[in-house]
Amino acid sequence: MELRRHRQLKLAIIWGGVLLFSAWCLNGTIIDDTDWSRIGGRNGVFASISRYLTIDLSLFSELIVPTIETFMMATVGTVLGCFFSLPVAWLGAANVTPSKTIFYPLGRFLMVISRSVHEIVWALIFVSAVGLGALPGVLAIAMRSVGFISKITAEAIENIDPKPVEAIRATGGSDFQVLYYGILPQIYPVVLATVIFEWDINIRRSAVMGLVGAGGLGLLFFRQMNSFNYGGVSMVILAILLLIILGEIISHYLRKAVI
Repeated sequence: MELRRHRQLKLAIIWGGVLLFSAWCLNGTIIDDTDWSRIGGRNGVFASISRYLTIDLSLFSELIVPTIETFMMATVGTVLGCFFSLPVAWLGAANVTPSKTIFYPLGRFLMVISRSVHEIVWALIFVSAVGLGALPGVLAIAMRSVGFISKITAEAIENIDPKPVEAIRATGGSDFQVLYYGILPQIYPVVLATVIFEWDINIRRSAVMGLVGAGGLGLLFFRQMNSFNYGGVSMVILAILLLIILGEIISHYLRKAVI
């Protein structure tokens, strides 16, 4: 009984601390920093929201190319990210890395850098490097994907059964043969599931790349916002929603078909 009371008291203290910390964050980020005079009364809020309840159907023809471009950006970016992830995962897996003092920290560092930098920041970097268009969006998605795919792949490599690898090496097999025959067959389901999951996420990422000039639906969204065409904004949001639903359906069937 005493142990139970002690546990309940401990949980109450923890949850109390979480609530106090959340209240402090709420006060610092919303209550103090918000200009409440600009929000207006209830009627003003409803009037602002109602602007987006109309749909500009005349924008339909302009949505086709950006929607396809967004889908292609996600797909090509994921493929490139997967391609770059394999050598990074090879370096960052402790049981196969060529050097635990040099290449292992390098591989882990690349994983952290890729995951730490937001895709919008990557897009801004590549826009400044190669200009506006879909290319910086593709490169940004690829760089963002490398960290997640390579980390999961490296962990899968570290958890493989070492016996097939040892058998191939004992017969004089090369590093490529070890990878192709000893490692890839064991990590194939995990890597494929990770790539499909990342592609699904990248569809969402590619939809906002245009906000920084990287093409796709985000660029059209930015233009509609700048022209105060709220019906056009709603139309672009609807297109993004439908594209994400399509990605969910495709990824679901891909998982069932190949995993």
